[in-house]
Amino acid sequence: MNASIPFVDPVRAKAYFDDKLAFTTGPVELSEMIKIGSNITIIDVRAEEDFEKGHIPTAINLPKDRWPTLDGLARDKTNVVYCYNQQCHQAAKACQLFAARGFPVMELDGGFETWKERDMEIEQKEENRISKILHTITHP
Repeated sequence: MNASIPFVDPVRAKAYFDDKLAFTTGPVELSEMIKIGSNITIIDVRAEEDFEKGHIPTAINLPKDRWPTLDGLARDKTNVVYCYNQQCHQAAKACQLFAARGFPVMELDGGFETWKERDMEIEQKEENRISKILHTITHP
């Protein structure tokens, strides 16, 4: 079997990597965004039971069956979306849907698995952030 690498058009390659850098982030960068209080919302699209076992701090759980509700997404912040791992495409599919609905989105490269591999902070206990946000709005 001959394995040959096709010629890659450098113009298309640059456009691809420009887009990749604009719409993805890594775990170290996301951790820094959390620390400095960047204008982001973190959306975890994994199943609720997996979210409850551990998730990225400040994340809001929005599993696939609840995507149509758009609960927790913000139009005035960048929504950083993640799923299980690099092979999971649920975050990319969610980003596609959310962007089509007018929400600014980025995908976390490598998902939760890469976050854990980098020994980043993990919240073990689920916190209902939407309820906290609503409580703060209604009880200033």
